[in-house]
Amino acid sequence: MFTLVVTAGLCKLALWQWQRGVEKASWLERMAVAQQAPPQTLAQLDWSDPASLDGLALQGEVEWVSPYIWLLDNQAAGGGIGYDVLIPVRAPNASILLLVNLGWVPAPASRAQLPRPVIPATLALDGVLRTAPGGLLLGQNIESGPYPNRLQSIRSEALGEVMGAPLADAVFYQQRTPFFYHYQPNVMPPEKHRAYAVQWLGLALVVLVGGLVLTRRMSP
Repeated sequence: MFTLVVTAGLCKLALWQWQRGVEKASWLERMAVAQQAPPQTLAQLDWSDPASLDGLALQGEVEWVSPYIWLLDNQAAGGGIGYDVLIPVRAPNASILLLVNLGWVPAPASRAQLPRPVIPATLALDGVLRTAPGGLLLGQNIESGPYPNRLQSIRSEALGEVMGAPLADAVFYQQRTPFFYHYQPNVMPPEKHRAYAVQWLGLALVVLVGGLVLTRRMSP
């Protein structure tokens, strides 16, 4: 019974990794198509189907919605730990605000201190749009106090409530920025997911065969 339970669990892990590989390959194809499309402005986007906007390039000048600055916590870049600088922006004729990731800044030596990034009043969009950012959330998300505020996870609805204005469930990763750009759209390629699936399946076979052999030897 133990052998069957462990084997089933390993097979489930193998199937999950294989499905992740299929999903990642499909996502990369959609990203490639999106990157070939002409850049759009924020006002041109149709947010009725946010998934269709994932990976789009944007252009046009936008304005920072002052004084809101959020520092996304525990971001590793350049061999150190720091924060990603997030700001909401607006564009002429756009019905919704957009969260822009301006890149990484190092954390001060003391946790009690926060970086004080200087934010440009306007910027020309140049980068990639990612929808449904989400992320792991443990404990309090947004720290209170004067801006900038420390942020644990991107929750667009909660940030929109703070501002009292609708905020798109997306993040735009700005390349031309005064801070350090470190965004990588693809952390693990589909091939690695498939390799992990094969490894889990191989381990499941080893456990199954080993369990059957041991059972036969213990049988009277």
